[in-house]
Amino acid sequence: MIHESDLVCRQSTRMDRRTFAILCHLLRNVAGLSSTEIVDVEEMVAMFLHVLAHDVKNRVIQREFVLSGETVSRHFNIVLLAVVRLYEELIKRPVLNCLGALDGTYIKVNVLVGDRPTFRTRKGEITNVLGVCDTKGISFMSWPVGKDPQQTRGSYLCDAGYPNAEGFLAPYRGQWYHLQEWCGAANTPTNPKKYFNMKHSLARNVIEPAFGVLKGRWAILRGKSYYPLQVQCRTILACVLLHNLINREMTYCEHVDDVDEGDSTYRTTKDIHYIETTNEWSQWRDELAESMFTDW
Repeated sequence: MIHESDLVCRQSTRMDRRTFAILCHLLRNVAGLSSTEIVDVEEMVAMFLHVLAHDVKNRVIQREFVLSGETVSRHFNIVLLAVVRLYEELIKRPVLNCLGALDGTYIKVNVLVGDRPTFRTRKGEITNVLGVCDTKGISFMSWPVGKDPQQTRGSYLCDAGYPNAEGFLAPYRGQWYHLQEWCGAANTPTNPKKYFNMKHSLARNVIEPAFGVLKGRWAILRGKSYYPLQVQCRTILACVLLHNLINREMTYCEHVDDVDEGDSTYRTTKDIHYIETTNEWSQWRDELAESMFTDW
C-alpha cells in the first residue's frame, strides 16, 4: 500500500510517500526504531499509521498484513513509543510573548472507575484534552509540562472561561467577541475593549478548526478507546506530532472528508476559577488594548 502510489499511501496512512519516508528516517535515526526479525520498520510504521487513520481493530491488521494478533499489538506499541520520542523534533516552539491559542477538545478515554470523576464532562462522558496551536492554526505547540504555566514567559490566548490572569490573555467580558458579531460596517469597534476583543477573536479563531482537522485526520481520536489510559494518552500525543509532521512536510494536504467540527470548551464548560486574576495583569491588558486601538 505504501509503494503503490501517493494516493493509496495518503488514503492508508494520511501522508504521501515522501513524508512517509521522512517519518521512517526520523524514527530510525532520532527515535532509535529498528526492524525486528519478522517486521521491518516501513511495515510496522504503515500498520501503526493505518490504525490511527482508520481506527481499525487488531484482527483487521492481522488479515491485511498476515501477522498474528500478538505481533500486531507488540509492534503498535513499539512504534508508538518511538513516535512519542520525536516530541522535541516535531512539536512547534512558541514565539516570545504569544505562546499560541489555547482551548480544550473532547476525546473519549477509558479510565478506571475511581478516576472517572476527574475526566467526566457535563454531558457525563469520560473525556478531556487541552491543546495549544500556533496563531495560524497549522501546528500544535508545547504545553509547559512540569511547571506552572504562569511562570512561562508570554501568554496563551484563551477564551472567557479563563480569568484574565498572568500567562492567560482572555477577552473582555460584556463586549462583543465572536467574529460574526463584527460583520458589517455598522459594527466597527468603537472603543479599545471592543477592538481588542475583535483582534483577540481573529487570532484565536484558529484553534477549533485545528482540532477539527486533527480529529478528522485520525479516526482513532473520534471513537471510544479500549486501550489502557497510558496508551491512550501516548496515542493522542502521537497523533498531534504526526499532524505537525504532515503539515510541515507535505506540499499538498488532501482534504479529509471526516473533518470534525471541533468541540470547544467555550460552549460546554463552566468558568475556570482556580487561576486568580491580578490588577497588574488587568492593567497590562488595558494598556495593550489602548495601544492597539490608537495604532488602528
